[in-house]
Amino acid sequence: NRESGSRHVLKPMDSEQLREYGHRMVDFIADYYKTIESFPVLSQVQPGYLHNLLPDSAPDHPETVEQVLDDVKTKILPGVTHWQSPNFFAYYPSNSSVAGFLGEMLSAGVGIVGFSWVTSPAATELEMIVLDWLAKLLNLPEQFLSKGNGGGVIQGSASEAILVVMIAARDKVLRSAGKNALGKLVVYSSDQTHSALQKACQIAGIHPENCRVLKADSSTNYALRPELLQEAVSRDLEAGLIPFFLCGNVGTTSSAAVDPLAVLGKIAKSNEIWFHVDAAYAGSACICPEYRQYIDGVETADSFNMNAHKWFLTNFDCSLLWVKDQHALTEALSTNPEFLKNKASQANLVVDYKDWQIPLGRRFRSLKLWMVLRLYGAKTLKNYIRNHIKLAKVFEQLVSQDPNFEVITPRIFSLVCFRIVPIDNDEKKCNSRNLELLEAVNSSGKLFISHTALSGKIVLRCAIGAPLTEEKHVKETWKVIQEKVSYLLRK
Repeated sequence: NRESGSRHVLKPMDSEQLREYGHRMVDFIADYYKTIESFPVLSQVQPGYLHNLLPDSAPDHPETVEQVLDDVKTKILPGVTHWQSPNFFAYYPSNSSVAGFLGEMLSAGVGIVGFSWVTSPAATELEMIVLDWLAKLLNLPEQFLSKGNGGGVIQGSASEAILVVMIAARDKVLRSAGKNALGKLVVYSSDQTHSALQKACQIAGIHPENCRVLKADSSTNYALRPELLQEAVSRDLEAGLIPFFLCGNVGTTSSAAVDPLAVLGKIAKSNEIWFHVDAAYAGSACICPEYRQYIDGVETADSFNMNAHKWFLTNFDCSLLWVKDQHALTEALSTNPEFLKNKASQANLVVDYKDWQIPLGRRFRSLKLWMVLRLYGAKTLKNYIRNHIKLAKVFEQLVSQDPNFEVITPRIFSLVCFRIVPIDNDEKKCNSRNLELLEAVNSSGKLFISHTALSGKIVLRCAIGAPLTEEKHVKETWKVIQEKVSYLLRK
């Protein structure tokens, strides 16, 4: 009947309901952070666990918020790996913060889709402003600021950033060399570069045999050697190929290695190669004057990227990309269908960020970065970074003092690469022993670390950067590692 039918009409934008549910959700999340240390850091569930706990079809009728939050507590949280735990030391940090959360909440609540200036002028203009603010904090060259031909844009991830600049670089070359030259384009990087580069090459149609992955080793602390690059470029030019893209790193994923940007940039410039600098993790540290030296040479780059969602208290996703030539991006990525035409865009008075990225749609991500910068301030953010680096020094010292362990590469930022030392020079046995230690430590639930391979050695990585981590957590972590290793070595 009509009456019962009307009872099921949904009014999703009920502000009083939002007020009530919102309070409960904030309380729930605040309680989560209060008790975060009581959870195993790395989820201990088995594959498929959730299929046994949840029904196999959606409910017909509304359920209460209490029911949903109860299920979150009893069914979802056991299957969560707690990235914001003070005992999370794996991969690289993925920072969350009160300011970032509030910005995310505001963005979700306002619910705009800001692909062009006209769809929400504030979304575009705030993004330009906060990326200029951050460019100034990093002391980036003026060409990366929005007042000239360059500017910044927020991408979802460093993988997207590297893809959009590769497409821009590719199209720039093909405009002069002709579209049939695609098979001649060559990309260069060290073997320490993130796999995102390989994925970008696959998507951009670069032939796998034209990807020059140059070997880095312990003699340069895993930084790319310029002479290797120069040799590879010269060989390719002689073979009639077209060198077009170089990716340099500041803080590689495996060991936080830093490539010599100035020299690499010089080689790139003299051969008309697009030079991209990936500082996804370590870029945040470069707002501190004493760490700014690690991006010296960035003035030779065409594009520069850092992830504010890693170590800059800005909730995922928020990857910052600056380019010197915004036209290279827009010429490769812009579309102008009739349904998106408007006076401001037609008159070239505004930036339309849809033309700086892969998708059309985009969220109001600059809100959370703006709130982080305003609610904490540059001084506090610098000290936040410095504190993590200080804690990494503490951990590094603990490792160095234990004869069972060695630090594998010199620590620069807040990542410590270490391993159990080999017995009787048996590297094979050493590798399996380090993997055993990794498994023992992580399955304890008390902490989470990850590993990598450097020159064939299995290396453990302790990346300090979770917002709640204090010195006591670092010392406790080392205690757990020592307990596990003494058991392993007795076996």
